[in-house]
Amino acid sequence: MPVFYDQLNRAVDIQAIPKRIISIVPSQTELLFYLGLDAEIAGITKFCVHPADKTRLVTKIGGTKQLNLQLIDDLQPDLIIANKEENEQKQVEELMARHPVWISDINDLPSALDMITRLGDITGKHKKAAILADEIEQGFKALIPAKDSLRVAYLIWRKPYMVAGADTYIDAMLRLCGLTNVFEKERYPETTAEELAELNPDVVMLSSEPYPFAQKHIDDFGRFLPQAKIILVDGEMFSWYGSRLLHAPGYFNRLLRVLQ
Repeated sequence: MPVFYDQLNRAVDIQAIPKRIISIVPSQTELLFYLGLDAEIAGITKFCVHPADKTRLVTKIGGTKQLNLQLIDDLQPDLIIANKEENEQKQVEELMARHPVWISDINDLPSALDMITRLGDITGKHKKAAILADEIEQGFKALIPAKDSLRVAYLIWRKPYMVAGADTYIDAMLRLCGLTNVFEKERYPETTAEELAELNPDVVMLSSEPYPFAQKHIDDFGRFLPQAKIILVDGEMFSWYGSRLLHAPGYFNRLLRVLQ
């Protein structure tokens, strides 16, 4: 077998095409099923919910940051797929001491496409992964960015308010949409109603995940941001990197038509 490197440029010792894969990243779990690896997937997290008809049948090994390490060991994986941001470093390092662990590091569309093709190579699904990556790339070429330079705040949490800032995958998606993130420094800073009012964004996006913002929260933001357009957005479209990217450009185009 060739030497495989993950997106942290670590060489990962994989002796054969994996037959027992554990994925601890929801969007990459969906990708594995898309590539036709149903029989090879031995364990997933409780947050791996797509595709629902298949994920419900697979052993759950905890949450993305609270893994059941003993159960993972018992499942005897020959490949674990993790992510630098979504998983807890200490737990991943413990797993690395006992199993081959391939770690993704994704901050934009090119790194997402790179992840797709590399996992295709590792799992023996090179052709299908290459076709998927090309279809995603072509889909984004049909994305029509916003004509006006709308300034956006993208909320991911409440109590305290937290936003997606610079150098994040969400920020990269906003930029592809032609939108300007009003938070330009930290990656996931906390903020306040006062700071949001001072920044005065044109649009406030309330994500469906990880905090499940709902219609009732629109009124809350409207009280201190009366001039802003406040909308609920599908967090999976903005933050899941994998086969769900096939649907993101169409979703973004529909969203942008509402904003303009």
